[in-house]
Parts: sequence; structure tokens; C-alpha cells
Amino acid sequence: MAQAQLVIEPGSDDRINWASLEEFAAAHPDLEGQSFDMLGPWLGGDQELFQSVIAYFNEVTGARANYSGSDSFEQQIVIDSEAGSPPDMAVFPQPGLASDLAARGFLRPLGQETADWLVENYAAGESWAALGTYAGQDGTEELFAFPYKADVKSLVWYVPENLEDAGYAVPETYEDLKALTEQIAADGETPWCIGLGSGGATGWPATDWVEDLMLRTATPEDYDAWTTNGMPFNDPKVVAAIEEFGWFAKNPDFVAGGVGSVSATDFRESPAGLFASPPACYLHRQASFITTFFPEGTVVGEDADFFYMPAPASGDLGQPVLGGGTMFAVLSDNPAAMAFVEFLKTPAAHEIWMAQQGFVTPYTGANVEAYDDPTVRRMGEILLDATVFRFDGSDLMPGAIGAGAFWTGMIDFVGGASAQDVADRIQATWASLN
Repeated sequence: MAQAQLVIEPGSDDRINWASLEEFAAAHPDLEGQSFDMLGPWLGGDQELFQSVIAYFNEVTGARANYSGSDSFEQQIVIDSEAGSPPDMAVFPQPGLASDLAARGFLRPLGQETADWLVENYAAGESWAALGTYAGQDGTEELFAFPYKADVKSLVWYVPENLEDAGYAVPETYEDLKALTEQIAADGETPWCIGLGSGGATGWPATDWVEDLMLRTATPEDYDAWTTNGMPFNDPKVVAAIEEFGWFAKNPDFVAGGVGSVSATDFRESPAGLFASPPACYLHRQASFITTFFPEGTVVGEDADFFYMPAPASGDLGQPVLGGGTMFAVLSDNPAAMAFVEFLKTPAAHEIWMAQQGFVTPYTGANVEAYDDPTVRRMGEILLDATVFRFDGSDLMPGAIGAGAFWTGMIDFVGGASAQDVADRIQATWASLN
């Protein structure tokens, strides 16, 4: 690929580790003229950004990586694999699908050396290595998927001017967050905006709440057992996390519009209360994408900001972060595809996207100065500070639970059902799947 097509001229930006590309190329001298195909979920802007990274692989190796995006990736990758004509590499937005294909013998193991590399080079590295480790066709657990490009969900949004005017400080512990909630209510104001509406997917924002609260009231091992039903959904620890969500969402003094508005308010409209004058609420828990639905012209970092949803003061549960991410897996014996995994270990493969937009990484070897957007950089730093990272739990559960009974159960809970009854019903649904 001609150098003119590279978004950043090699050597021109000293935030990027150009030497890492040269070292990668020197270690893979036999890629000249080879090619491989990739299929993934990225379309539009994300596709263009990823292709801008691929261009450097092509440039330094003389190989050609061809990426195709699909809005029906999850169906297409299964169809292609079963037909015996899979792409050489696939970009999975959810570990569950990659795990299923690994168990059926469609994925190639990436090796213990790469598993060890993740543990050593990603913050909360054991969490990331575990995300890509599945049982193969023979039942042996191996690393089959390499995580690259993460999303952060453990965020609480606020308007700095509102907190400053009221004399409130950003909470540093989970206990502080609850105390702030009580203080705002005691002052006659409303602490939270919460909206669970999402058309046919109504209820999903509550699942993110419960997942974050599971990581702040139970151990990471409990969380893992819960997402696989190794721990029943109606275990007291899960019921306690649901009740903890109720502490925020079912108190009429704590939520804008009262409890009845929680399910009725669309999640896209929910943060609007932060920007009302006077403010209809002071806090809103949601993932990084929510800025899309802020009022036009909102400058994040000035007009609105965020803080990490804090962990308990005891420190026993570390600094857990809930999020998502994409996983790269190899589906053929094409050596260029396997070499691309090695390319993703270079700092430059992360920094080139960091220097553009919409990319955060837990890779400790990537230069945080490469982040072009200071807001995104702070999200990246939350990942780097994490001691535990866990993938969105509902995405790890069977669809009938994570995109079904869990959603509707949370609506029932906010509507007045007890956490125990809701958990019992979800567990009964899960048991019926076996």
C-alpha cells in the first residue's frame, strides 16, 4: 500500500512508537506478497479507522490484510464457518460467540506465549487473557481470541458547574457515592436521572447497573460464576446486587420524575435532566457512548464530565471496571493472519488509532500521550488503573437471559416486584434452557 495513504507519516509524530513497527517487520520478513481476509462488525467510521491501522501492517510487511465489515456479522461468521469457507480472521464483538466457535473447532489457538503476553502487558491482564480463553473441540482450555479496542461502562456523568454551585465533591469511594446521593436528596434536590426505555430492548440499562454493582458487592469469581449460571441467578449475592440497584432506582427522592419514570424514560433522553436549568438531576450512570445523546454543542470535559463509578473503600474488591471490547480470532492456517496478532502487540497498532478518535486500550505499553482527545485519554486511564476488568455480563449470558429475562425482570423489579421474586423467575427461565 502506498505510503501516501497512511494517515500519519511514519516518524512524524513522536507520540507513536514507530520503532515497534520496524521491529515487527524485521521479525516477519516472509510476509511479502501474502494476503488474508478479515470479517468484523465495524462499519462506517470505525471501519475507516481500523483500515487506517491495517495500512501500516501492509506498508511495513508488503502483505495485504483485507477487512470487510458486516451489520450481520454474528450470523455471517457462523454460516461461513459451517460452510467451510470462513475468513482467515474475525473480529468478535462478544466473547460468547467466539467461545462457541472455538468449542466447535473453528478457531485456531493463539498459543501460551500470547496468553502470557496479555497477562504481562494489559492492565488487569489476567482478566483480559481469560476473556479470550475457551475450551477447544477437545475440551482443552486455550487462548483463542486476542482483545483489541475496549469500551468503558463504569462511568457516572455530571455537569461540573452544577456540582460546583451546590458545593458537592466528586465521590472517591462507593460509600461516598451513596452519601452524596443522600446529601443531594436531603438538600431537596434530585440526585439521579435513570431511564430504562429502549423500545424492544427496554430494561438493558438496568442490567449494566446490576453488573457494576455485582463487581462492587461480590468478588470477580462470583461475577464469573453468575454469568455462566455456575452461581444461580437467585443466589443471595445476586439478589443483593439487584436490591442495591433498587436503593438508587426505587427511592422516589433519588430519581428524577419519581420511580414511575425510570422504566418510562428512554435511555437516550435520560441524561437531559443534567442539562436542565435548574438541574433535574445531578448524576447519570452510563457508558461512554451516551455523549451522542447530549445536547448539541456539549463539550465533554467542560459542559459535562464523568468520574469512575467508585469501588468500596475497603479495597477488598480492587478497582473493577465493567466494559466491552472486540476480540480477534484466527480461523485458518494462513500465516499472515497469525502474524497480524503479533502486529496487534505493537504499541504503534494501538497508538495510531488512539491518535485519531474513539479508541481506548488497556495496553500498558501504549503511550497515553497518543490519545488525541483528553476525555478519551481519561477513559483509557480508568482501564489502566483497573485491577479487574469484566465484560458486560448480560452479553455473556444466553440470549434468552441476557437479552430477555434479565431485561424484563429489571422492569418488573422497578415496577414493584421484589428482587428475590425477579431473580427466582430469571433462574427458572435459565434452568428451562438446559
